Amino acid sequence: MPPKDPAHQNGAALVGRHTQIGCLSAVVQDLTDGRGTVLEVTGEPGIGKTALLALLAERAAGTGALVARAHAARTTTQPGQVIREVLDVLDARDSPIAHGGLGAGAGAEVRSVLGRWAARQGGVLVLDNVHLCDEESERLIAQLVRTPPPGPFVLALAHRPRQSGPVLRQALEDGVETGSVIRLAPPSLDLPAISALLGDGGSRGPQTDTTSRHAFSHSAQDHAYTDWRASPAPVVDATYAEQLHAASGGNPRMLRILVAARWDPDVWPLSAGPDRDGMRREAVSVVTELDSITADAALSVQVAAVLGDPFLPDDVAAVSELGLERTLAAFTELVEADLIRPLSWGGGYVFRHPVLGHVALEHASPSLRVNSHRRALDLLTTRGAPVLRRARQAEHLVGAGSAQARQVLVDGAAEAMAKSPAVAARWLRLALDHLPAGERISAPRVVLVLDHCRALSAVGRLQEARSLVHDLLRHQSDLSVDLRLSAYAVCGELERLLGRHQEAEAVVRTALDLVPRPLPVPLPAPAAELITAYGRVQLFRGAYGEARDVVREAAEAAEAGGPAAPYLRALGALGDTQLGLLPEAVAEVTECARIVDALPDAAAVTMPDVLAMLGCAELFQERFHDAYRHLERGLQATTGATRRFIRINQLVALCHLDQLTGRLESLCRRAGEAELLARTSGVDEAAGVAMILRATGLLWIRPRRDTDKLLELAGEGLFLALRKRGWRATVAVGLRAHVQFLGGDPAGCLRTLVEEGGPRLQRLLRAWQPSLLALASVAALRCGDIDAARDWARAGEAVAEELGLPLQQQYVRRARAALHAAEGEHHLAAGLFHEAAESFRRAGLPVEHAWTLVIGAPSAHAAHGSQQALEWLDTAGKAARACGAERIREEAARVRTLLPASCVATGAAVATAQDASAPATVVLLTEREREIAELAAEGKRTKEIADQLFVSTRTVETHLGRIYRKLDIPSRAALPRALGRVVHRPAV
Repeated sequence: MPPKDPAHQNGAALVGRHTQIGCLSAVVQDLTDGRGTVLEVTGEPGIGKTALLALLAERAAGTGALVARAHAARTTTQPGQVIREVLDVLDARDSPIAHGGLGAGAGAEVRSVLGRWAARQGGVLVLDNVHLCDEESERLIAQLVRTPPPGPFVLALAHRPRQSGPVLRQALEDGVETGSVIRLAPPSLDLPAISALLGDGGSRGPQTDTTSRHAFSHSAQDHAYTDWRASPAPVVDATYAEQLHAASGGNPRMLRILVAARWDPDVWPLSAGPDRDGMRREAVSVVTELDSITADAALSVQVAAVLGDPFLPDDVAAVSELGLERTLAAFTELVEADLIRPLSWGGGYVFRHPVLGHVALEHASPSLRVNSHRRALDLLTTRGAPVLRRARQAEHLVGAGSAQARQVLVDGAAEAMAKSPAVAARWLRLALDHLPAGERISAPRVVLVLDHCRALSAVGRLQEARSLVHDLLRHQSDLSVDLRLSAYAVCGELERLLGRHQEAEAVVRTALDLVPRPLPVPLPAPAAELITAYGRVQLFRGAYGEARDVVREAAEAAEAGGPAAPYLRALGALGDTQLGLLPEAVAEVTECARIVDALPDAAAVTMPDVLAMLGCAELFQERFHDAYRHLERGLQATTGATRRFIRINQLVALCHLDQLTGRLESLCRRAGEAELLARTSGVDEAAGVAMILRATGLLWIRPRRDTDKLLELAGEGLFLALRKRGWRATVAVGLRAHVQFLGGDPAGCLRTLVEEGGPRLQRLLRAWQPSLLALASVAALRCGDIDAARDWARAGEAVAEELGLPLQQQYVRRARAALHAAEGEHHLAAGLFHEAAESFRRAGLPVEHAWTLVIGAPSAHAAHGSQQALEWLDTAGKAARACGAERIREEAARVRTLLPASCVATGAAVATAQDASAPATVVLLTEREREIAELAAEGKRTKEIADQLFVSTRTVETHLGRIYRKLDIPSRAALPRALGRVVHRPAV
C-alpha cells in the first residue's frame, strides 16, 4: 500500500508536489499493468528531484516490482561508471560487457540485460545526477531513452539540464516530443506550501525540528563577533512566510538551509541566520558540491563569498591573488558546475542562489576569511565603494583592533539605520565592544550607545536597550545638555513602548526642565526628539492635552525642511484629532499630508511612524482613502521584527479601516498578524485591541452559532487591553461593546460602555463618541428603556454636531430612526434609515449600509409597503454577499420571514414597537437565549435544540434555566405565552 501522505514522508521537498506525485502514481499503475516508460525528472539543484525518484522507488517496490539505483559521480575516472554500477547492482556477471569494454554493441546488451531483469516482476531503474555522467555513460543512457526494453520496465532519471551533455538532452527532448518520455519539472514551491512547512514542521524525518515553529525559539549565541546578541525569535506569521518564500526562491533545499540557520529577514542577505552549526548540518549536499571542484575554483568561490553578490572576476583575482587568468579559468569551471552564473550585463557574476555564498564562506578557513576581508576592505576603500559594502567587510576585522574598521561600521550603521535597523544594531554593538575605554564616559561613546538603543528599539529588543540607556543615565553629570536630552528622550520612548506610561512621563518631564523656554529657533535636534517623545507618551496615555502646547510650539520652531518637522506635525495632527479639536486637526493633517506626499519613496520609508500617525489621524477624520494610502506606504518599511511596534500600530489602524470599508477577510488576517506581533512583543493592550477587531470581523463573517465563542474572544481582548489604562484601552471598550450588541447582549454592551467609558462616555475616544453614544441608545432601546435611549441619542446628536464628522452624524441619525420606529413613527424612521444608509453607501461603508437597510426594513414595510421593504433587504443582501457578511444575510432572511406578521390590525405597529413596551426582563434575553427559547416554544426537545445549534444538551439546559428566571416562568410550558410579544421582534 502506498503511504497516505508521501509529501510528509519525503520531507519538505515533496510538500506542494501533488501534481508530480499523481504522475508517479500513474507510472506505477502502468507498471503494474505491464507497461513501461521513460521518466525524466528535471530542474534546478535542490528542487526535489531525488525525493521524487525515492518516492517512485518506494511505491514501485510496494507493488512487488524490482528496483535498482545508481548515481553518477563528478570525480569518476572510469568510462561508463553509471552503467557498470547498474550491472553490478543487477548482478549481471554473465553478461559479455560485465568484464569487457563498452563497445559498439554495449547498448543492445544493456537493453537485453535490463529487459530480462524486469520481465517477470517489472523493474524500475533509477538513475540520479545523470548530468555528472561521463561521455560513455551518457551515450548508453541516451540509447536506453530512445529504445528502452519492452515490457514492464521504467527508466527514471534525474538531471540538471544546465549541466547535462548535449547527447542526453537531445534524446530526452526528442522523447518528450514523441510522447515516449514523461517529463516532470517540479516548480518552485509556492507560498501556501512554504506556509504549510512552517506551520506543521514540514516533515516527519530528520528535518522536522528545523521547519517547525519551535525551531526558532532558541536564542542566538551571545557573542559580539560571530553573532548578534540575543536576537528575538522571528515571528512565524504570514509576512515571515512571504519573506522566506522570496529569500529561498521556493527551492526546498535552500528553504531547509535557511530554516536550519534560523533565518532572520532583518539581516538578510547579510547573514543567513545566527545558527551556523544548523546551516552547516543542513547544507551537506552543497558542501559536497564545493569539495568536488579544483583548488583554484574553491579559492575563487570563497573569495566571491567574501565580496558578496554581485562580484567581478577582477575583484576576485585581486583579493585571492590568483591573477586574472587563473581566476577566469576557475570561473569557467564554476559556471560549468552551476555554482555561479554570469549576469546579463556589466560583466559581473552571482551565486546560483545567495545561500550558496553563505555556505561557501562558512566552509572557508578562518585565516582565508580574515585575510580576504582585509584585502577586500582595502580594495573597496581605494575604489570609494559605498559605505554599506565596506561595512560588510569591516565587521569581520574590527576584532583585530582596527580603528578604520570601527569607523566604517559606525558610518555603515548610520546608513543602514532607516531601512535595516537590525544590521545597524549589529554593527554598532561591534563598534562599541571595541571602542577604547577611558576613565570617563566620552561623547562619542554616548552617541554610539544612544544610536544602538534606537536600533534595538526598532527591532523589538526593548529590555536590552532600556538597560543600556539606564546605565548611561548613571553618568548624566558627565554628559552635555544635548546628550542628556537625547538620553532622556530615548529612555522615555523605551518606557512607553514597554507599557510603563507613568515611568515614561516622569522621565520626559524631568528632562523638559532642561529645555529653554521659549523654544529656540530653529529647534535643536535633541530638544525636538525629547518633545516628540513627550507628546507620544501623553498621546498613548490618553492625555495629549498636557503636551499639546509644547508640541505646537516645537512644530513652529522646527526648521521647515528639517527632519523633525514631519514628526512634530503628524504628532500634533493626531493629538488634536484625539482631543476632538477637529478644525485645527483637519488643517494640520492636510498640510502634513502635503509634505509627506511630496517625499520620494526613499525618504518616506525612513519615517513609517510619521505615516502611521498621519494615517491614524485621517482614519479618525473619516478620510479613509488617504488613511489607506499613508498606512500602507508606511507598512512597506516595516516587517515582523524591524520596527515591529510601528507595524503593530499600522496593522491595527488598517484593521479599523478594513472593518469600516467591508474588507472583512483582510481585517481578520491583519488582526491575526497584529495580535501575534503584539503578544510576542509584550504589548498586551495592542494584542487585546487586535483580538476584539478579529472577533468583530468574524462576527460578521461567521454564522450565529459561533457567537458565544466570539464574545468570549472579545472579552479576553478587553481584559488584555485594560491592563494598561491608555488610548488603546478606550478604543477597546467601544469595540467590545459593539461586539456585545451584535452578539445579542445589549445589557452587557451598556455595562461595558458606562463602566469603562464614564456616565456620558466622556473617557472614550472623542472622535468616535457620537457613534458610541448612538450604540448606547439602541442598546438601551433593546433593553426596553426608551427614556434612556432618548437621552443617549440626544447626547450623541450634541457631540456629533460639535465635531462635524459626517459619518458620526449618520450613526446618530440611525439611532434616532430606531427611536422613531419604537414609537410607531415609521414614516420618520424610514426616512432617517434611508438617509443614513445612503450616506454609508456613498462613503464606501458596505457593512453599515447593509445593516442599516436590514434594521430599517420593518419601518419601510410599515410606511411604504412590502415592496419597499423587500427592495431594501435585497440591496442589503447583495452588499453583504460582496463583503462576506454572513450575519447580515442571516438577519435579512429572518426579517424577510417576519415582514407579513409585523403589522397588527391597524397596519401601523411593528415588532419594534412591541419591543419598546415589553418588560425589560423579556427583552434582556441574549441572542442565543432567544434562539433557544423560540425553539423550545415550538415544542422542540432539548437534544433537538442542541443538535440544531451545535451545542451540548447541558448548554441548552443552562440557557433554559436562565430564560425561566428572566421571564419569571416555572417551565417551558409557559414559554409560548411569555414569548408572544417578542418572538417576531427583528433586531435593531
